Amino acid sequence: MKVYTQIIQAKADGKALFSILIDPDKISVSFIQTFLDVCKNASVDLIFIGGSLIFDPDYHEKVKKIKQQAGSIPVLIFPGALNQISANADAILFLSLISGRNPDFLIGNQVMAAPIIKKMAIETISTAYMLIESGKVTSAEFMSGSRPIPREKSDIAVAHALAAELLGFKLVYLEAGSGAELSVPITLIDEISKNISIPIIVGGGIKSPGEASEKVQAGADILVVGNHFETKGNDSLIYEFADAIHG
Repeated sequence: MKVYTQIIQAKADGKALFSILIDPDKISVSFIQTFLDVCKNASVDLIFIGGSLIFDPDYHEKVKKIKQQAGSIPVLIFPGALNQISANADAILFLSLISGRNPDFLIGNQVMAAPIIKKMAIETISTAYMLIESGKVTSAEFMSGSRPIPREKSDIAVAHALAAELLGFKLVYLEAGSGAELSVPITLIDEISKNISIPIIVGGGIKSPGEASEKVQAGADILVVGNHFETKGNDSLIYEFADAIHG
């Protein structure tokens, strides 16, 4: 079954999905199997792979190993740059940074990536990527050279999300950014969920299972958490987040 079909089915069934974001630069090869075993046991729904900067020369091999160890959990590339495109995953989020006005991140990089992805024959999910103000300058904001949507401006965020749906995007991704001080506001998620029908991904700055649960109640369809699980010793927290998101 296509990954996007699974996402749509979960939304139709009223089930939120828990995705863990793995930055290949921050996970060792020796830890991948142990970490993915915990993810499987905790019923994690999706694995995203990516980062604003990736220097690991073994990136593609790590993606392959993560896919091998993930079992039935779909693995998606969440690319921060062209060099992160990989055929070793199940699908790729084909991102367009619609909250910004930098043409490279709206369409420029996508034009260069499209022929590569076409040849890979990997499932491609068009995703409207929206940076939301999070209290400090994040890596995504700095690297993209674009300003985030002010967190108190729900009307602006809704207009962008509506434009995404009308343009034919399959997903909307609300991103506070890695290491964000503040996560995407509940009110903003709520307003967007009332105005669009496509699935909403929310990530960045989600610090507790309770906070994750609140975002699901507000209308988030997929919750993405990463920073908490980049080191050993947080196994129980993965279970707590899974329970909170799955209800």
